[in-house]
Amino acid sequence: MKNLALYSVILLSAIIINQSCKSDSISSKKVMHNLQYPETTKTDHSDEYHGVAVSDPFQWLEDDMSEKTTKWVAAQNEVTFGFLDQIKFRENLETRIESLLDYERVSAPFKEGDYEYYYKNDGLQDHSVLYRSMVGKEGSEPEVYIDPNNFSEDGTIALRGVFFTKDGSLSAHMITEGGSDWRKIIVRDAETMNVVEDTLIDVKFSGISWNGNDGFYYSSYDNPKHTSELSAKTQHHKLYYHKLGTAQSADKLVFGGDREPNRYIGGYVSEDQKYLVISAAQNTSGNQIFVQRLGKDRKRIQLQDDYMRSFNYVENEGDDFYFSTDIDAPNYRVIKVNLNNPAQENWIDIIPESENVLRAGSGGGKLFGNYLIDAKTSIKQFDMKGNLEREVKLPGIGSAGGFGAKREDKDLYYSFTSFTTPTTIYKYDIASGESTLHKRPVVDFQPDEYETKQIFYTSKDGTKVPMFIVHKKGLKLNGKNPTYLYAYGGFNISLTPGFSSSRIAWLENGGIYAQPNLRGGGEYGEKWHEAGTKMKKQNVFDDFIAAAEYLIENKYTSSDYLAIAGGSNGGLLVGATMTQRPDLAKVALPAVGVLDMLKYHKFTAGAGWAADYGTADESQEMFEYLKKYSPYHALKVGTSYPATLVTTADHDDRVVPAHSFKFASRLQEFHDGDNPVLIRIQTKAGHGSVSTKQQIELTSDIYAFAWYNMGFEPELKVKVLD
Repeated sequence: MKNLALYSVILLSAIIINQSCKSDSISSKKVMHNLQYPETTKTDHSDEYHGVAVSDPFQWLEDDMSEKTTKWVAAQNEVTFGFLDQIKFRENLETRIESLLDYERVSAPFKEGDYEYYYKNDGLQDHSVLYRSMVGKEGSEPEVYIDPNNFSEDGTIALRGVFFTKDGSLSAHMITEGGSDWRKIIVRDAETMNVVEDTLIDVKFSGISWNGNDGFYYSSYDNPKHTSELSAKTQHHKLYYHKLGTAQSADKLVFGGDREPNRYIGGYVSEDQKYLVISAAQNTSGNQIFVQRLGKDRKRIQLQDDYMRSFNYVENEGDDFYFSTDIDAPNYRVIKVNLNNPAQENWIDIIPESENVLRAGSGGGKLFGNYLIDAKTSIKQFDMKGNLEREVKLPGIGSAGGFGAKREDKDLYYSFTSFTTPTTIYKYDIASGESTLHKRPVVDFQPDEYETKQIFYTSKDGTKVPMFIVHKKGLKLNGKNPTYLYAYGGFNISLTPGFSSSRIAWLENGGIYAQPNLRGGGEYGEKWHEAGTKMKKQNVFDDFIAAAEYLIENKYTSSDYLAIAGGSNGGLLVGATMTQRPDLAKVALPAVGVLDMLKYHKFTAGAGWAADYGTADESQEMFEYLKKYSPYHALKVGTSYPATLVTTADHDDRVVPAHSFKFASRLQEFHDGDNPVLIRIQTKAGHGSVSTKQQIELTSDIYAFAWYNMGFEPELKVKVLD
C-alpha cells in the first residue's frame, strides 16, 4: 500500500533491530541500485536433520508476534515503497488498472426460499454486495441482503460464503478479518434480516451445512491462542454440530479431533436432509468418505479408506449415492454406491473414465460431466443412469463452471470465460439444452484486437507440455516483448483460461501473457499430478524453465524482457527457478510462496501438503532432495539474481509470511548485482488481497516493478474517472 502507516521510529529501525540482538550476532548490510537494504540480524541458530546441522540465521523472523519482526517489516516496506515511488509511470498505471476494474460485475443467481439471490459489484467497491429479489415478481426493486462494504471502514473484513436452510428461512454467513483463514459465523433470519444468535468464532477451513432449521455442521481446529493463531501448527480438524439457541461451547463434536486425527474434515447434509456425508483427509487431495443416516438410526458407513484417492459426493437418490472418484480411474469416473451393499465390488460405473479428466455435478435430475481437454472445458449432460443426452454447446473455447442445481430446478446458470472474454453468465434450460445470455459485462477493451494460441513444447525429459500464449494481434516476434510467464504446477490444481481485467494493462502495452500447464497440476489427471510430486518435484521446475526457453527461442521475448511469476505453490516454483537459473529471467515475482521446504510442515496446516512435497523428517533421502531445491537454502553467495519483488501479507496464515521474510533476508545478503531484490508486505491481508483497493495497488506495483527493471516504459491509456 502506498500510504502504509509506518512507526514513528522507522528511520532508526535498522539500528534498533540490530541493537536488540545478542552481542555475538552477525549483521548483513549492502547497498545496491542506490538502495540501502535494512540491516537484518543473523543469529547462530541451526536445526538438525538426520544428523546434519542446517543453519537458519533468520529463524527469528518466524515469530510474527515479536516487536523485532514488526520493526523489520516496517523497515523493509519503507525501502520497497521508496523504490516503487520513484517509478514515474506507476501512478498512471494504477489509474489505468483502476479504470479497467471499474465495470459492473454480476454473479449467477441462485434461489433460496422465496427469493433469488445474486452478488453485484458496481465496479470499484471493495466487496461485492449480496442482493435479492422476490421470485415471480419480475421488475421489482432488488434489496440488499448483505453488504460487506459496511463491515469495516478500510475494507479488510470480508464475506466468505452464505449458506441457507433448505426452505431459505435462515442463513449463516462467514466473515474473515484481515484476510485470515480463521472465520466467524453469523446467523440471520432471512425474512427480517435480523441476527438471531451469538456469533460463532474460531472457525477454519469450513463450509456450513444445515440440518433442517435446527442447526448446522461446521469445521474448525482448536485455536492456538497461547502462541500465534497466524503461524502455530493446526493439526486435528473437527466437525461440529451447532444447535440454534445454544452456546458454542455446547456444540457437539461429530467427527475428528484426537480420536480421528485428520487435517481437513467437512460435513454435508444431502438435499433430501436424510444423510450426513463426511469427508476426512490427511492431505489436500485424497480423502476417506463416511455416510451417516440422520434421525434415530445414526449408523455411520465407511465407503472407502484410502487417503490417497479422491471420493467426491455428487448426488443421491435414497440409498443410492453417486460419487466421482479416481480409484482405478486416474482421470476420474462417476460411480453409484448403494448404502446397503457398499463394498467396492458392488460399485456400478455410471460415467466411465475417459481419456480426459472428469469433474462431475448434478441438477434437475441430471448429471453433468465437466471434462478438461488440453486444459479447456467441455460439458456433457447425462441422465442418472449414465446415458449421454447431449454435449452442451458453449459460447467458445475457454472455461465453464457452475453446472449444478437443486433436484427440482428446471434450469441452471453457468459462467463462461477465456483470456479475452470477461466472465459471462448464461441461463441453461436443462430439458432443451438451450443457453441464453443472462449477464455480459462491459469492459474497456477490444477483445478482437487480441489472440490466444495454445502450443505444446518439450520439457527436459521429453514430456510434451501445453502452454497458452496471449498477446495483441500483429505483435512482432523480435525478442523484445515484455512477457509475464505465470504457472502453478501442484496439488492437482488445473490452470484453465480465465479473464483478468487488470491483465489488459499488460497486454495493451505490447506485453505477452504465457500460462503453461505444468506437471503437478490436474490438467491430465492423477498421473500428471503425481509426476510433479515428492521426488519428482524437479519435473515441475524443468517444465517451467522449458516454457521460458521456448518463448525465448521463438523470439516472443528474451531474458531481458521476461518476468516469471507464481503464487503460493507457484511462489515456490518461482523461487526454485530463480535459484536454479538466475540467468533465465530479468524479473522474478514469488508471491506468498512456500520457500523453506525443510520447515513448511511445522506451520499452520502445512503438514497437509506432505503428499505433494514430502517432508525433511521422513527420510534422509527426502531431506536431501528438499534441501537441494528449497529456495531459502538454494541461494548462493555472490550470485547475481533477477530483479525480485517478493510479495506476502502479514495475516497470511496459510503460507506464513516467515517463508518470504527469511527468503528475502538471505537474498539481500547473498545477491551480488545491481538488480533490486525487495519484499512488499501487505498489511491487514492474507493469502491473497482482501479488498479491490488492495488488489489494484498490488497489481500496479508488480507490473510497475517488472516494466521498470526491463527498461520498458508503457504508453498508458489514462482516462479521468467520474
